[in-house]
Amino acid sequence: MTGDWSVIWLTLKLAGITSVLLLVIATPLAWWLARWQHRFKHWVLAVIALPLILPPTVLGFYLLIAFAPDAWLGQVWQGLTGTQLAFSFSGLVLGSLIYSLPFAVQPLYTGFTGLDKRYLEVAHTLGMSRYACFRRIVMPLCQSYFIIAFGLSFAHTIGEFGVVLMIGGNIPQHTQVVSIALYDHVEAGDYRSAHTLAFGLLVFSFALLSLLYRFNRGGGRQWNFR
Repeated sequence: MTGDWSVIWLTLKLAGITSVLLLVIATPLAWWLARWQHRFKHWVLAVIALPLILPPTVLGFYLLIAFAPDAWLGQVWQGLTGTQLAFSFSGLVLGSLIYSLPFAVQPLYTGFTGLDKRYLEVAHTLGMSRYACFRRIVMPLCQSYFIIAFGLSFAHTIGEFGVVLMIGGNIPQHTQVVSIALYDHVEAGDYRSAHTLAFGLLVFSFALLSLLYRFNRGGGRQWNFR
């Protein structure tokens, strides 16, 4: 696979892995936040939501420092895998997890806080375990929020530019994703190829958002922390 097709495949691979991992990470985190009451809770919510307003280049810069071979995280990764974290696909996945975290946590948090607690109380009264209660009651009732969390994480990761450029560079077949390839085409004056990628992203974004609004219509109407 060569050219822009390899770039598209790498981008879909990055977004798919990131979105699946984010569901695994964000589900218990959002569940804990929805039930946790503490005077410092707003600090924790602010840290998770920080990538929403932080310039991607700022986040990418600090991740690049953390991923460097002489930083403790970079050293630990290199000791475990024998490979460098910065300018690698693994580094892109780790950076994307942080960058897209609020897009997975927020819909789930909204769904969990809006859940009618009477269902859970009845289930506990009937002797249902916490795991069974979550799997049989919470997950079906919050199904639309899981779909929205996955879709937003996927779409947000697809469009990454600043973070990818800082921690992944522009290495074909390894770290060059669609947004970086689009920038390359524009710099080279190849507007025909740039238009193909840009129009593809435009159609994809519109189709995905239309689908997410379709799911959101019958469920959560707020995707923000409250």
